[in-house]
Amino acid sequence: MDKGMFDRAAGYLPDVCFENPPDLGMVLGSGWSDALKADRTIVRIPYAGIPELGGATVAGHTGEFVLCERHGRKIAAWRGRRHWYEGVPWESVVMPVEILRRMGCQNLLLTNASGGINPVLRPGDFVIVRDHINMVGLNPLMGAHREEWGDRFPDMTEIYSKHFAELLHAGANRLDLRVMDGVYAYTSGPCYETPAEVQFYKAVGADVVGMSTVPEAIFAKACGFRIAGISLVSNLAAGISRRPLAHEEVVNAAQAAKEPMGALIDDFISRL
Repeated sequence: MDKGMFDRAAGYLPDVCFENPPDLGMVLGSGWSDALKADRTIVRIPYAGIPELGGATVAGHTGEFVLCERHGRKIAAWRGRRHWYEGVPWESVVMPVEILRRMGCQNLLLTNASGGINPVLRPGDFVIVRDHINMVGLNPLMGAHREEWGDRFPDMTEIYSKHFAELLHAGANRLDLRVMDGVYAYTSGPCYETPAEVQFYKAVGADVVGMSTVPEAIFAKACGFRIAGISLVSNLAAGISRRPLAHEEVVNAAQAAKEPMGALIDDFISRL
């Protein structure tokens, strides 16, 4: 990856972003942009102004970086993400994680909306990601290696922190939310999966499927982050759902779940 792209993006952010490491970094995916509550906002920057990142192009992604405080913790939140299917390079996809690394952040929360594959799931449920399957076959770490990004061949035995998963479960139990651990299958998008593909993903152990999160998780794990992943089941996957799939369904499901999404994130922050 091109280090210069990261340098130009990080150079655009004000110095206050790099003065003290955030306690938690977040990438808030489809529908999650408004889930973060803040006691005090320190910095607010639209993606469109950050060199090499560019504005969010997908509905449900606000496209704004926010540095704030909540429950006495410093939070660096990316409200929306860039996806590989948008035609942007890997640098733009993992840019939020690299900037968090440069800030000294060590803890990362990744969120997304997904299609439910496991038959026990229904729209509005939450899945705490315990592992993932990269169906794309591509990796953001491909190319020239840099020591600051960890080992050349990073271990991926436990990408998602078991401790963070316990904190999320504790919060979900307190809030009486429907939640389960699960495996997230990553596809390139932008088209939804075929029924045959969904049955294949189910056969190899996937519980949900989506078009994000995994590139950031791979890069973050290589860089030494502790990672939590939460997926909102916004719809049933192709062949499981009885109707055609549409992004509007994803946005509507997230809007309906706005309150529990915010409550779950807020509880997680309070338990750090």
